[in-house]
Amino acid sequence: MRGYNKYLRPFFDNGPVTVGMSLDIASIDTISEINMDYTATIFLRQRWTDERLVFEGNKSLSLDGRLVELLWVPDTFIVDSKKSFLHDITVENRLIRIFPNGTVLYALRITTTVACNMDLTKYPMDKQTCTLQLESWGYNINDVMFYWTRGNESVSGLDTLQLAQYTVEDHYTSASEAVYETGHYPRLVFHFELKRSILYFILETYVPSSLLVVLSWVSFWISLSSVPARICIGVTTVLTMTTLMMGARTSLPNANCFIKAIDVYLGICFSFIFGALIEYAVAHFCSLSHADAHMYMYSHQMQEMEDEMNGIITTITSHSHRAKRRKEPAAASAPSAPASTELTVGPSSPSGSEPKPEASPPEPTNWCLTALATIRKILSFLSCCHVENPHHIDNYSRVAFPLSFIMVNLLYWTYYLYF
Repeated sequence: MRGYNKYLRPFFDNGPVTVGMSLDIASIDTISEINMDYTATIFLRQRWTDERLVFEGNKSLSLDGRLVELLWVPDTFIVDSKKSFLHDITVENRLIRIFPNGTVLYALRITTTVACNMDLTKYPMDKQTCTLQLESWGYNINDVMFYWTRGNESVSGLDTLQLAQYTVEDHYTSASEAVYETGHYPRLVFHFELKRSILYFILETYVPSSLLVVLSWVSFWISLSSVPARICIGVTTVLTMTTLMMGARTSLPNANCFIKAIDVYLGICFSFIFGALIEYAVAHFCSLSHADAHMYMYSHQMQEMEDEMNGIITTITSHSHRAKRRKEPAAASAPSAPASTELTVGPSSPSGSEPKPEASPPEPTNWCLTALATIRKILSFLSCCHVENPHHIDNYSRVAFPLSFIMVNLLYWTYYLYF
């Protein structure tokens, strides 16, 4: 290696150095939706030919990893890497192997955290495509060219990989060029598609929220007069649903510009639970109004009957006093005259004991009753379904709420699973 300069790249027919890449994915430790990144441990292998390292023989030569400081190596870096480190227990995990024709195999064990832009609009029924990009830092395409050694087979380890919430559906490799102000640089990209397992979220979020909706329907079978029982069920389900919604958002980024599928479902469930509480408020108010109207009509009729009886008694008393006053002068002037010629008996009294009233008093009008009737007509006109009996509201709700919830669920799952 006399005259070897590690600061100069190998020259092969005055062309760029071709560097072959291959990857072995040891593990993908975490995939974070909050930070939108993933952490993986990989074995990165690079191959290139340096004619300055040709030696005689037919066996490869394995060197200590610390000797890499004496050789030229590609300046490969991981694009979009947030944090990376080279394992060094018990020594730096590097491998250097030189073949007789000058081919160099350089392998590293790296743990890196790489950014992955995620679209969470269909969370938790989403699919995410993440990438691992390898690029030359300082050498452009005129100096170094990257290629995958075996195409899509250059990346291994994903078939046996076990992830907590995801399954790897597909992966492939590609090669491109990165264009910057300083030039064009070689880039290799590894794409892998992750599909989230929804079973955990069904058991953790969807089933409890659906059961809370069903629990809110129990109040439809409780009497309207049981105010504490129905209010307790309504308020408890609303508060529990609020807690469930807050817990579902803790594992997701707080600031995002999209509404997730799980947020839509939780919002639907909350709306149905809150609607059941409002339904009781409306039914209870209608029952009270209905009872008050009946009581008001009854009291009004009783008042009218009492006024009518008072008027009849007053009329009879006045007629009796008038007849008595007429009898006294007639008896003094003509005692022999028959009394029948001086007394006028009403034609409506066959016995002559009850005189005819002069005029009935006018019936009192009540503007409150008129206003109540007007309001009822307006509400009946504006309402699509007017309920004469407030107790029928619960009967309608027992059918309307479950059917509506089933229809909304069919639309929800059809849209997010097939569109």
